[in-house]
Amino acid sequence: MGKAVIVVGSGAREHALAWKLAQSPLVESIICAPGNPGTASLAENVAIGVLDLDRMVTLAESRAADLVVIGPEAPLAAGLADRLADRGIAVCGPSQNAARIESSKSWAKSIMDGAGVPTARSILVTDTTTLAEAIGQFSFPLVIKADGLTAGKGVIIAGRRQEALDAGAGLLSGSLLGLRSASVVVEEFLVGNEVSMLALTDGATTVPLLPACDYKRAFDGDQGPNTGGMGAFSPASEITPQLAYEIQRDILEPTVNAMRDAGAPMKGILYAGLMMTGDGPKVLEFNARFGDPEAEVLLPLLESDLFELLMATADGTLSSIEAPRWSNAKAVCVVLASGGYPGSYPTGIPISGTGYDTIDSLVFHAGTTRDEAGQLLTNGGRVLAVVGLGDTFEAASARAYARADQITFDGKQFRTDIAARVKERHE
Repeated sequence: MGKAVIVVGSGAREHALAWKLAQSPLVESIICAPGNPGTASLAENVAIGVLDLDRMVTLAESRAADLVVIGPEAPLAAGLADRLADRGIAVCGPSQNAARIESSKSWAKSIMDGAGVPTARSILVTDTTTLAEAIGQFSFPLVIKADGLTAGKGVIIAGRRQEALDAGAGLLSGSLLGLRSASVVVEEFLVGNEVSMLALTDGATTVPLLPACDYKRAFDGDQGPNTGGMGAFSPASEITPQLAYEIQRDILEPTVNAMRDAGAPMKGILYAGLMMTGDGPKVLEFNARFGDPEAEVLLPLLESDLFELLMATADGTLSSIEAPRWSNAKAVCVVLASGGYPGSYPTGIPISGTGYDTIDSLVFHAGTTRDEAGQLLTNGGRVLAVVGLGDTFEAASARAYARADQITFDGKQFRTDIAARVKERHE
């Protein structure tokens, strides 16, 4: 019999995961909980919130799920993987303890320091007095980070002392993001291109995926506030095969080993956000799941069976399966966002022109819904992730932007420079 898979989440990452899992001859049925209008075309959507752990476990048991794939960080930090594993359900996603590599920047720093993983110098502070003292130990610009989960929005680059003080105080009090951070990380500002290096790991074996580059700032030229991600491309040309090997040897494997030694074995996807500095790659942050929008460029390039890879990650057999195979194509993702994002934005805006996927252009739904008449509407800050594929970045980018231009909704905003730096370098 074919396998039953549950994908937890409702964004473009989960749409991409379901889309790729549906291509596996081993998979018979896919459930997305809660899913979105995009996943509804290839899976059964079940309206369960990602933090409703009791109902999520009941769903997995009642449907005899062979594998549960957890997309977002919040249910990982809440312990969903633990609850599923306790019931004997295979899950691709780390325990609550291991998910601290993302949910606690201070714990992640302690793991990196203990393992000798290269990262930015930082100081953890818990009040405004120590905040001011810590800021005085860095040159500007510097980085202020909330210690917990902030959906990609808890990082502020401060160019002046007062700006840094205001950012840190706002995170500590909750006035900046609306959620109080018990501690804040003050960190040196690293210069270079940012690269995302994701790997599958079962706690013993680490299998890197293709490198990708994402764009966190809201506007062209890396201006404006940080977002959950405004676009991405893959593969990242900065990462040569030799450098990929060094990242695995010096960053990914030492981190996995240190987490295991700390009693928090990592089983799932370890995402290293790296800055390619003049002194080599240094870790900006770790995430404990597929990146979004990185998943939207990595999965279309994957030629291996995703179910086999994720199942081996869940059951501890990564060392016994073939390494992932990849297309030679390039992928570019452009995120279409609501007007005002990442600040306040309206929802319920009609969307038209999404069309149909082709061999070289795809649309993954992020923040969308349908009304009773079936009209597609905006339902979030990041609305759609539009992906172009091609033999060159120029071709992939042209297809992504051509498809993005066909889609309309009031207030639509997007960056126009995704993958521009790699295109310029290849001209």
